[in-house]
Amino acid sequence: MRILLIEDDVLLAQSLTDALEAEGFQVDEADCGEDRLELAKLYEYQVMILDLGLPDMRGDEVLQNLRQQNTDMPVLILSGDTQVESRLSCLHKGADDYLIKPFNMEELVARLQALVRRANGHAQNVLQFGDLTLNLTARDVSVGDTRVELTSKEYQMFELLCLRKGNVVSKESFLDHLYGGMDEPEMKIIDVFNCKLRKKIEKSGASTPLIQTVWGRGYRVNTDEMQCSA
Repeated sequence: MRILLIEDDVLLAQSLTDALEAEGFQVDEADCGEDRLELAKLYEYQVMILDLGLPDMRGDEVLQNLRQQNTDMPVLILSGDTQVESRLSCLHKGADDYLIKPFNMEELVARLQALVRRANGHAQNVLQFGDLTLNLTARDVSVGDTRVELTSKEYQMFELLCLRKGNVVSKESFLDHLYGGMDEPEMKIIDVFNCKLRKKIEKSGASTPLIQTVWGRGYRVNTDEMQCSA
């Protein structure tokens, strides 16, 4: 899951980045609004964490500019402002959630997960595809009672496919999601990852082929038997 973090407090930004990366998130940092707008044009993010007090422009201005670009990326506001008016203003301008500093890291992670899954049309944290289960909270994949052992990159790839609910994910999107424009390998690495994913899922006993190739476009998951559970 790829996050854009906009926070001008260097120590807090580093602390957040370390904690989120430990939870398996990929985090890109920016400390001002203009940088954020440029990054949002270049890369695809699942969610944004936005501080209101930025050096070059207020966070709510960044939020307004973002929504004017017609992007529906979920935005979670971080702020020390406890006034109800501030929360209402941000929500009216397009924010999806508002968390007051200081905050609990576990709560932040839970809110981010909820924002991302709901933005992709999922009500629960557990997705089922036939006899395969993906637990977004535990970052765990299993077929029946058998856990599918995936590398970090393989899990990130499979999670993105599942969150997209059967929509085609291009190889370019996978590269962006996995490497974030830094030291990107050749495009064929995506085919290698998909091949390994398919073999691991098949060896775990899945009864239905889950990953489908859409020639010339990318990959998607077979959602014919997809359901959500608590």
